Amino acid sequence: MEFLNTTIGARLTYNSRHFKDKEAVVYSDLGIRWNWQELNRQVKKVAKGLLALGVGKETHVAIWATNVPEWLLVQFAAAKIGAVLVTINPEWKQEEMRYALEQSDTEILVMIKGFQKPSAQTIYHYDYVTIINDLCPEISHCDALEPLQLKALPQLHRIIVIDQESSPGMVSWQHLLALGRDISETTLEVSETELSPHDTAMIQYTSGTTGFPKGTMLSHNNILNNARAAAEHMRLTCDDRLCGPVPYYHCFGSILVNLCSLVTGAAMVVPASNFDALKTLQAIERERCTAIHGVPTMFLMELDVLDLHKFDLRTLRTGIIAGAPVDKELMEAITQKMGANEMTIGYGLTEASPITHQTDPHDSIEKRIHSVGKPIVHTQSKIVDLNTFEMVEIGQVGEIWVKGYHVMQGYYNKPEETQKAIKDGWLRTGDLAKTDEDGYYYIVGRLKELIIVGGHNVYPAEVEQLLHSLLADKVEMLQVIGVPHPTLQEVVALVVKCHPGFSLSIDEVKERCSGKMEWPKIPRYLHLVKDFAPFMTVTGKIQKFKIKQYLTQKLQLG
Repeated sequence: MEFLNTTIGARLTYNSRHFKDKEAVVYSDLGIRWNWQELNRQVKKVAKGLLALGVGKETHVAIWATNVPEWLLVQFAAAKIGAVLVTINPEWKQEEMRYALEQSDTEILVMIKGFQKPSAQTIYHYDYVTIINDLCPEISHCDALEPLQLKALPQLHRIIVIDQESSPGMVSWQHLLALGRDISETTLEVSETELSPHDTAMIQYTSGTTGFPKGTMLSHNNILNNARAAAEHMRLTCDDRLCGPVPYYHCFGSILVNLCSLVTGAAMVVPASNFDALKTLQAIERERCTAIHGVPTMFLMELDVLDLHKFDLRTLRTGIIAGAPVDKELMEAITQKMGANEMTIGYGLTEASPITHQTDPHDSIEKRIHSVGKPIVHTQSKIVDLNTFEMVEIGQVGEIWVKGYHVMQGYYNKPEETQKAIKDGWLRTGDLAKTDEDGYYYIVGRLKELIIVGGHNVYPAEVEQLLHSLLADKVEMLQVIGVPHPTLQEVVALVVKCHPGFSLSIDEVKERCSGKMEWPKIPRYLHLVKDFAPFMTVTGKIQKFKIKQYLTQKLQLG
């Protein structure tokens, strides 16, 4: 792979000239279609508006929204003028917002008014205007045309609301665009010439499963080249159409969809502002998509819809599954029922921009089920002993360390945490894995999720894979976590979602495991759930620490 020595804004300008008539993005539920030339024109309007508000190189601009078109425009516009995009989880509430805006030194906040998220049991309401006004009550008395002066967030000077009408103290989207009309093309071009590929482009917050989230600083060079490496694994070209139902705030959306398209010229297809399995399949069929990204739970939901409705998915070829282990039944369903027979498995972390390992479309189905592939191009990777930090032998479990162009610049304003995470250029992933003789990597769990049963190390991902094969006839989804035990320190607990019409008992689980699993790996507790939504992030990734907290309390294990 040849490195791209450019910025996001410069690459967009390149696409607007070389792919100008090819579609760049389609928001299928909104009827919006922009080719690369039009996308660049829309982005420049937003960039000029931001310049008019005083945004410039290194200004921190936060975006708090679902997958609306303006999110993409702000991402590319900020990059054009050298501002640093701070991505905010759309499901964060007041205290999380306060922390992120304060810790990131955000000066400009761009947000939607709010949204509703339906789940199996209820509808969650997110009223951003109320949340931000509760955080800073004086906003409603401020003049939107003047910089804000807020007690709780003194560094926050402007709030832009993505709406036709402004809210008190906030600049409307239309007003932002109107302000930009006074900025000349020359002024915008000059701001672009002052940028370097090694400038920070984004601050993406980690999930914060332990303690507060950390802001990962990623450069244009980090993320553009990582997107290019991932795209080359999928054989993406300007003739492909990439369906991206994954959220923008996460690196899966903002990098592996938006930037994978940018570096190849492939069209982005966004089915809806929030994940919707039915709309995703409709978009694939209508837009003739050739690739699709998602986490396993998203694909499971799409397959459930596919069982009820017929869709023509013959154009589908490839994509990336990431975020959780993929069992054989799921991969076979994706390749056979959905037709994506070149689907790849991706592994990585936000701190690595994010992909570090990926399977190849031509790897065997076994390799694509059990492994996360090999290190991507220009990446060094090793597995080290948890105590000595020396490399382990093939087949032995240790922590994955990676080194390369994609390793983050560091955690924003957290030098100690950065020093702990990066050793002599090597990024500690916090994930446990092993390799085989062919150089493929196999994830066995998170270092922090390691279960120690009477002195025996039990790796959740490894146990989950075994249980999937033993319980496939009754179980749709499962998770393994460690819960406290008075003498063994911890024991294995199993949480499952059964197929409709089926049930399961702990005695049956133990019987099926007998003779096939070592005793420390056999579950001692079983808990049935209707769905895993309460334990998921907005990306659909399951947070084991939430399950552990819930079960420990439910079972009174203390």
